Amino acid sequence: MNAPFDLNAAAHPADTVRVRELEVAGEQGPLKARLYAAGPASKRDTLIVFFHGGGFVSGDLDDTDGFVRHLAGASHAQVVLASSYTLATVRPFPAAVEDAHAVLLWAKKNKTKLGWNGKRMLVAGIEAGANLAAVCALMSRDRGAPKLAGQILLMPMLDPGLSTCSMREMPNCPDREQLADTCAAGYRGYLPHAADRTHPYASPLQSSRLRNLPPALILSAEDDPLRDEAEAYGAKLSTFGVRATVRRLLPAPLTEPGGRNDCACKAHALTEIAGFIAALEGEAPPG
Repeated sequence: MNAPFDLNAAAHPADTVRVRELEVAGEQGPLKARLYAAGPASKRDTLIVFFHGGGFVSGDLDDTDGFVRHLAGASHAQVVLASSYTLATVRPFPAAVEDAHAVLLWAKKNKTKLGWNGKRMLVAGIEAGANLAAVCALMSRDRGAPKLAGQILLMPMLDPGLSTCSMREMPNCPDREQLADTCAAGYRGYLPHAADRTHPYASPLQSSRLRNLPPALILSAEDDPLRDEAEAYGAKLSTFGVRATVRRLLPAPLTEPGGRNDCACKAHALTEIAGFIAALEGEAPPG
């Protein structure tokens, strides 16, 4: 089992990270975003575009602010752009994924504004945001831009069918039954049309076209109903020749608000992410 991550070991304390509010371009209009950077102002090699969770129907930039601050503080060589997206309560699928991909394209065109030299772009997210990150990797490959160096998926929602063992176990656990119900409600809002539930841009786990995707770091957590789909996706990526690193984190306080964010912040996630990015240095994005 992974040991807890010592936040004090980060290169820069989270409270010294500079945060700037800005707007980015979504598919149909501007979206709220935040830029996080630590250390002296300079053009950094790595940009991480990060999407928050909330089951597609809720959530905002504040939810993941603590984790993203620690992520940005872990290295002066990277800058993190956290972006919002259209929630399903406003417009369902595919609005969120089209927004997410549009944000990547905007970031590529606005390197100077972001203090990034354009060398290496990664996409990342947690829970529903990790679904968007995984789908962005598919969309960027299919549409030819932007080139991604990697994808970081934290406790991702990848299976609208809710069919994995870890998900099916939840109704038998009274204290955790609500977790499965919350996932089901999120998918009902995001994918109101049943036919969309097998679309690869809604359910990457269902895709039969997973070749030529960027390397993936996939973090699941003990006792998380999303655990098995995260790990199944990593195994499936590997069968298609995509380098996938899969790690299971310590049990998360998932019955508490923001439990997954808290788990990602306090567990081994930052160490895993730092190692994953370090391994990408010198590699060219798949094309």
